[in-house]
Amino acid sequence: MFDALIIALATAAYGTLHSLLASLTVKAWIGRRLGPQADRFYRLTYNCIAIISFLPVAALLVWRPGAVVYRLNSPWAAMAVAGQILSAALLCIGFLQTDAWSFLGLRQLREPPQAPSRFVATGLYRWVRHPLYTAGLFLIWLTPLMTSSVLALNLVLTLYVLAGSRLEDRRLVRQFGADYRDYQRRVPALIPIRWPSRH
Repeated sequence: MFDALIIALATAAYGTLHSLLASLTVKAWIGRRLGPQADRFYRLTYNCIAIISFLPVAALLVWRPGAVVYRLNSPWAAMAVAGQILSAALLCIGFLQTDAWSFLGLRQLREPPQAPSRFVATGLYRWVRHPLYTAGLFLIWLTPLMTSSVLALNLVLTLYVLAGSRLEDRRLVRQFGADYRDYQRRVPALIPIRWPSRH
């Protein structure tokens, strides 16, 4: 339990930092202090910090792997790995659909950053509003070997994704207004199932 608690706290700290840096409030605060040029470097810096700040969590997983919760045997292990490969492929497809260079922060180094005039609602985005989150969740949960530390990591990351998808929806509503609200009504957030309307 101690290993799982350490991993959960470290992952929660990572998620908190990630969310703060992604918030419009922090971005605006940095822009006021560093000037308009800060926008050109913000996304790339944000991505670098996200990668570097996750390294301690990854190191903890190696150092404190925890007890084995379950280990899938053949053919279930092979099916789980196949699901992970499919999830990784969907992550790549969704990544390319979102303008990969802007997502990485490299386009902003050459061109002044501009807010997109429309949101992507084609490809994977026809089925769910946040396909990168969906694919990421399948990727982490389809592990053939589950330890208590990995379970703690996955649970906290799942909570982070659920909260992050709601915050992302709010940001996009502010940016695109009625168009995005209509998209919300038509397309589910994470699971590609349209639940019956309550009305």
